[in-house]
Amino acid sequence: MAYPRQRVTLITLGVTDLQRAMEFYRNWGWQPHPESQPGIAFFQMHGAALALFGKAELAADQGRPEVELGTGAMSLAQNCADEAEVDAVFAAAMAAGANCLKPPEKAFWGGYSGYLADPDGHVWEIAANPFWPLEDDGSLTLPEPG
Repeated sequence: MAYPRQRVTLITLGVTDLQRAMEFYRNWGWQPHPESQPGIAFFQMHGAALALFGKAELAADQGRPEVELGTGAMSLAQNCADEAEVDAVFAAAMAAGANCLKPPEKAFWGGYSGYLADPDGHVWEIAANPFWPLEDDGSLTLPEPG
């Protein structure tokens, strides 16, 4: 059986305080999955999962326990159907304790987006892209050129 090569099935964020991180995501409206266990939390996403794992434990699991893991060199994105949804998702994150990096605004590329950071500094872009319409279930398939 051939498997698609261009996919991500699990995103693991290294966190400094697992309980604080879990509280933030719960307060943002995310529901922990029953597979969560002491030391790691899972959240089911559409077609993938998000995990929260202690930074030191993550570095050790990667086979490099001496490395101090950082954040901010990449961003996660949640695409929304329209500007009102961007504003609502962004406001919910702020109420949950996110740090506003750039409030939602018209973007140079023709959409509407803002950036926030969770309590561990993981960056999220919340965006509406009129050139990338979402499916009814909220999933994104990049449009074919032309």
